[in-house]
Amino acid sequence: MKQVLIETIPFSVSPIQLHEGVKAPSGNPLVEGILATAEVKNGNGRYYPKELWEREIDKYMSCVKENRATGELDHPDSTIISLKNVSHIIRDIWWNGDKVMGKLEILPTVSGNILKALIDNNVMVGVSSRGMGSLKQIGETMEVQDDFELLCWDFVSTPSNPGSYMNLVKEGKEAQPYQYTKVNSLLTEILCANGTCPII
Repeated sequence: MKQVLIETIPFSVSPIQLHEGVKAPSGNPLVEGILATAEVKNGNGRYYPKELWEREIDKYMSCVKENRATGELDHPDSTIISLKNVSHIIRDIWWNGDKVMGKLEILPTVSGNILKALIDNNVMVGVSSRGMGSLKQIGETMEVQDDFELLCWDFVSTPSNPGSYMNLVKEGKEAQPYQYTKVNSLLTEILCANGTCPII
């Protein structure tokens, strides 16, 4: 039976500073990094064959070319991409060995502004795929089956794919190591900036 496949487990990340980065033609910041890795068991014990990723990337490239390869901030339990929660759009995807690489533009939406603020304040973020598919138990590994359908990539705090943290597309200075920050106070500051606070 097909189910929503959502991945969550932490990994290390390289540091970035948004104000030092290369911008998209729109002026929005660009980040790039590993979107997925084929032929590797991820943190959820799932294994994606390379031919499966190749097929889904080929299909997904039409979304990229048509300017609709959007994703959300955090994984919702849904197969629908909610436009009100969109934080970014994928601008390019390519292969580097068994790794699916991507370049993403952070959009000036509510979720995109939160994402930008988190990254700009050295909060660790990553990306993780969202898709529909069934699993088959093979030993200690759950192999993703041929009915898998890629929906999008979302920004998350702990991606299950090894190394799937985004790095700013940047010129010049070397970045400094990431440090965790007080996420709740930062989000409160962002959401309450207009004098009304929707959270407690």
